[in-house]
Amino acid sequence: MQTEIVLYQDKYHDKLVDIWHRAVRQTHTFLEEEDIQFYHHVVQNGALNEVEIWVELNEKQEPLGFIGLDGAKIEMLFVDPDYHGQGVGSRLVKHAGQLKGNILQVDVNEQNEQAYAFYKRYDCVQIGRSELDGSGRPFPILHLELKV
Repeated sequence: MQTEIVLYQDKYHDKLVDIWHRAVRQTHTFLEEEDIQFYHHVVQNGALNEVEIWVELNEKQEPLGFIGLDGAKIEMLFVDPDYHGQGVGSRLVKHAGQLKGNILQVDVNEQNEQAYAFYKRYDCVQIGRSELDGSGRPFPILHLELKV
C-alpha cells in the first residue's frame, strides 16, 4: 500500500472526526456514552485546529490516520480501526520524530492499555501521572517520554 503523510487541510476534517470517533469506540472502552459524546463535540468543533495535524493518506488520497502535535508533544494519534496494526501509527510517530526531534512526549489514558502498549515500543518512560484528564474528567493520564 502506497501512502503519504501530508499537512492537515480543512477538506479532511469530517473524515478525521469519523476516524477519531470509530477509533475511540474501539479503544477507549472505559468511556461511557456521555463521555464519548462530550469529546466528540470537542473534536468536531475545533480541536483539530488547535494543534499541528499530519494525516496519512492512502493511494486514493483517503485519510488512514492522523497525529496532532504541539511542539514535541503528541496531543492526539488516531488510526482508522480498519488499519490498526498495519503501521499507520508507527509511520505517523516516526514522521513526528523527523519533524520535532527524536524525543517526544505524549499523554495516554491510563485505562487505554492498547495505546500504552503501542508507545512502549518506543522505550517510553513515565515522567508523571495526573488523576484527571485535560478536561478535568476523572480519567487518569500517564505522561510519557519516548525515543523515536
